Amino acid sequence: MPARTPAVPEGATRPETVSTLVVDAAQPRPPQASERPVVDVAVGILMAPDGAFLLTTRPPGKAYAGYWEFPGGKLEAGESVEVALRRELQEEIGVTIGPVHPWKNQLVDYPHALVRLHFCKVFAWTGELHMHEGQDFQWQRLPVDCVPVLPGTVPVLDWLNAERMA
Repeated sequence: MPARTPAVPEGATRPETVSTLVVDAAQPRPPQASERPVVDVAVGILMAPDGAFLLTTRPPGKAYAGYWEFPGGKLEAGESVEVALRRELQEEIGVTIGPVHPWKNQLVDYPHALVRLHFCKVFAWTGELHMHEGQDFQWQRLPVDCVPVLPGTVPVLDWLNAERMA
């Protein structure tokens, strides 16, 4: 079954997609690894006015539990990246976000799943942070001091650093 590409509003452009990141390459993949479905995930980079950004831990019971990442979640059938991000951030961390700024896409090949991460910057939100899935959270600046960082998050930190240095 071909991967579904999320809808892009008329007049908008697709964010740049960078090469595939292979995580834990020595670990086995399913027998038909090349035919695995791509799971689309909307990811929010909440940027505070002082330049800090929000990282949360992966919830207990999930792959890479306890690793630090940007919050977000899977797109449901028929959802756009923006709609999924709004829903996921409300469900996971209790905030209602303002405008969504699509930024970059990254395909990540984890042993347990092949995911396409749709990174979006968010500069405005309402509500108090409340971790509904038992996660921890920290406002961070570069270089981050929380470990371990989810492998799919590492390139984002590099991209943020490159923007900061430009």
